[in-house]
Amino acid sequence: MSLRVTVCQDCCCGTVKKHPTTNHYDHLRRLRAAAARAGGSVRVSQCLDTCETSNVVVVQAKGHKPVWFGWVLQDAAVADLEAWLDAGGPGAAPVPDTLELHRITPPGLRSEVEGAESSR
Repeated sequence: MSLRVTVCQDCCCGTVKKHPTTNHYDHLRRLRAAAARAGGSVRVSQCLDTCETSNVVVVQAKGHKPVWFGWVLQDAAVADLEAWLDAGGPGAAPVPDTLELHRITPPGLRSEVEGAESSR
C-alpha cells in the first residue's frame, strides 16, 4: 500500500508558541513510525490553510480520498491515529469513532459543503 501522512507543522500549527503543551516532535516521531509500519511515509507541510483546527494531519492511501483530521494536540489523538494506521488506514479500516471527532473538511471543499447545506 502506498500511504502518505501529511503533518502541518512548519507554521502556527506545530509550534510551541501556539500550542505550548503539545510535544510536537514526539507526535511527529510516532506518526513517522506508524506510517513506516504501514508501508508509508510522513511529510511535513508548511501550511494546510486550516489554522483554526490545528494541529492538522492528512492521511491518504493510493486510490482513496485523503482523510483530514484537526485538533490533533493530545497524545490520545496520536495514539488513535497510530492504531488506525496499524489497522491499514484509508480503504483498509473504517475511521474509528474517536478519530471521527477530529475529522475536518479540507479548506478547498468548505464552500461546496456550506453551499449544499444552505440550499436545503
